[in-house]
Amino acid sequence: MLKCIAVDDEPLALQLMQDYISKVPYLQLVTTCGDAFEANQVLQEQEIDLVFIDIQMPGLTGLQFIKSLSHKPMFILVTAYEKFALESYDLNVVDYLLKPVELPRFIQACNKANELYQLKHKPSDAGNEYFFLNVDYSMVKVMFSDIMWVEGLRDYLKIHLVPPAKPLIARISMKAVEEELPPSKFLRIHKSFIVSLDHITSVKKSSVFMGEMELPVGETYKETVEMIIKKKK
Repeated sequence: MLKCIAVDDEPLALQLMQDYISKVPYLQLVTTCGDAFEANQVLQEQEIDLVFIDIQMPGLTGLQFIKSLSHKPMFILVTAYEKFALESYDLNVVDYLLKPVELPRFIQACNKANELYQLKHKPSDAGNEYFFLNVDYSMVKVMFSDIMWVEGLRDYLKIHLVPPAKPLIARISMKAVEEELPPSKFLRIHKSFIVSLDHITSVKKSSVFMGEMELPVGETYKETVEMIIKKKK
């Protein structure tokens, strides 16, 4: 069960969310909140998996609230304003629902959240050959064998795949992706780069080549890179 709350300053909107949530068997509604301050109090007191939240609310908007949190549950935005969609994408929300929300569309968003929750909480399996990445509100299956290298770009990551596949861009931390990748197949060579050992074509003292692409080896990673390469010889 996903423990969830609904946040909206409009009582009728909250009532509708409460009704919709009751129709989804894997959702457990903990409470409803009239503003972000109430929601923050709930998050401080107990573990919440999913938050349905409006954007335009007095005092603190939904987007401001999400940005203020250091430990974030999953969020589904429910709003009458389409103009905030791009900004919400930067916050890596699960979905963006426009009012008035129809039940089938609501269930579709909930299914995304449930799938993401199950992926995050699945037992570790060393035999996995892939992981799922949240890209543009969709869970994309990424095969480890298709990844050439991962590049950090400020708040985003760019995952370079074997051609002709196009790179994937996602708002996720380097640490989070590194935890998904098997250490037997991937190597951190720089604060901004993780490479696939299978796709390394040559190595210099301060760089690694992935085909024609030369990637730098950070000073703090040189010793580790040398040790790994020696073991692979």
